[in-house]
Amino acid sequence: MLKLLKYLEKKDWSLMLVIVVLVVTQVWLELKLPDYMSEITSLVQTEGSQMSEVLSNGGYMLLCAFGSLIAAAFTGYLTARLSSKHSLIIRKKLFNKVENLALQEVKGFSTSSLITRTTNDITQVQMLMSMGLQLLLKAPITAVWAITKILNKGWQWSVATAVAVGILLTVIGIIIAIVLPRFKRVQKLTDKLNSVTRENLTGIRVVRAFNAEDYQEEKFKEANDNLTNQQLFNQKTFAFLQPVMYLVMYGLTLSIYFIGSFLIRDAGMADKIGIFSNMVVFSSYAMQVIMAFLMLAMIFMMLPRAQVSANRINEVLDTDITIKDGNLDKDITDERGTVEFKNVSFKYTDAEEYLLKNISFKANKGETVAFIGLTGSGKSTLINLVPRFYDATEGEVLVDGVNVKDYKQEFLHNKLGYVPQKAVMFDGTVKSNVVYGDNGKGEKSEEKIKEAIRVAQATEFVEKMDDGYDSYIASGGTNVSGGQKQRLAIARAIARDPEIYIFDDSFSALDYKTDSVLRKELKKYTKDATSLIVAQRIGTIMNADKIIVLNDGEAVGIGTHKELLENCEVYRQIALSQLSEKELGIEG
Repeated sequence: MLKLLKYLEKKDWSLMLVIVVLVVTQVWLELKLPDYMSEITSLVQTEGSQMSEVLSNGGYMLLCAFGSLIAAAFTGYLTARLSSKHSLIIRKKLFNKVENLALQEVKGFSTSSLITRTTNDITQVQMLMSMGLQLLLKAPITAVWAITKILNKGWQWSVATAVAVGILLTVIGIIIAIVLPRFKRVQKLTDKLNSVTRENLTGIRVVRAFNAEDYQEEKFKEANDNLTNQQLFNQKTFAFLQPVMYLVMYGLTLSIYFIGSFLIRDAGMADKIGIFSNMVVFSSYAMQVIMAFLMLAMIFMMLPRAQVSANRINEVLDTDITIKDGNLDKDITDERGTVEFKNVSFKYTDAEEYLLKNISFKANKGETVAFIGLTGSGKSTLINLVPRFYDATEGEVLVDGVNVKDYKQEFLHNKLGYVPQKAVMFDGTVKSNVVYGDNGKGEKSEEKIKEAIRVAQATEFVEKMDDGYDSYIASGGTNVSGGQKQRLAIARAIARDPEIYIFDDSFSALDYKTDSVLRKELKKYTKDATSLIVAQRIGTIMNADKIIVLNDGEAVGIGTHKELLENCEVYRQIALSQLSEKELGIEG
């Protein structure tokens, strides 16, 4: 928890100092009240006392109470402001850290867990700062100050107060020991509930198609019941604390008056008024001591869960980013649009076997290089090494003759036009999705946007939409088809005018006719750019300048379509599974 405080700025620490001063002022004013009450008690029982003296002390009590109220109001406002700002800073840092994590690091945490950490966990920390900061400062100050004021009032009363405090601390300690380990489980169960909910929403079409509503409801019920039962146990355990607190508080008051009755009975006539006055003061201060420990108990109820949340936040913030920026933000060679793999091998961090093994090839400017192979052969992984979604375990990946690890990622990504395997659409318009991100900072002309959409064979369906190029696109592209999403994703890459295009199985949702027309237009439009294409269809890649055939992570064939039909059995088998010998031109 303390590690998160390092993100506070200097002026925030100044604000913290103001809060401390306000809390000390508030405590001082509250602890002055019993003194004036003692004075009024003495005046009432002393002959010859003037009403003006009683009213004067009463007025001072009202001023102290009003001053305490003002200090409490300002303290509440400032702590709320401080905690809100702190949570804003932490949430921003956490979001930025997640954006910079490698794909395998994101998968290690899981998407649902990262959502929980960015929302629920930060809220727990904010609540502790907002409410707990006041109590954390006020409770010990009140307890220590009140105890110093009652130490010389009577050792019998002090012993009774010490016993009451001891009972409270014992009960609080037992409850914390029981509940603390379970708070970590609560956050994990929250992750699970988010995961089930997210799975159900993203897969709603499949759920309905298979009439699996009841099955999904049972999964949600199980996750929800587990979380509910754990929360009920925690709350029931904490609920035991309240009656114990009131029992101790009222028991202490009764003990003070019970002990006081014996002390007054045995005292001389001259001392009776003094003892009675001390008893009234001691009772008030003893309640302040108990209230201080009640405030600490409230903190103990909030602190364990906030501590678990803080640890989960720090897990993400302290994660070492494996893919780190290089230093180059400009071109240092004369090469443009080249991609070269030199003896590249790759395996995941915790894996034993290599997914890619000793891959070497070079794509020159203007060439189209395609990758094909059986499912699981490593095609997408290979292509993802170029934009550094992963880093090669061994060997080098070069872009324009420079190792991709030496580039600043922003500069490297500006060289690329990337179309992922699963087309992603963002909430906005057709136009905003085509000129997405940095791609839109240069204020692309209307003609440029239309040209990119035309090349991607999306003009026809876009212009039929209600608002044309300004038509609304829902988050995830739920209001357009899979093929339409793919074409808009391709248009997004085209609009960027990159040196290198990367198509990760980006034509799979297109019909053969649209696929063929799109590739012809794309070839004409990108004749000066390099294209790397991952595909499953032979028809999509048969005209590529170079085809690389992958099998179990190894390049088992490199050449043109014609060369591979003659020399690579794996490629030949894939081709024959999709097209006839006549269509492939190898009949007879």
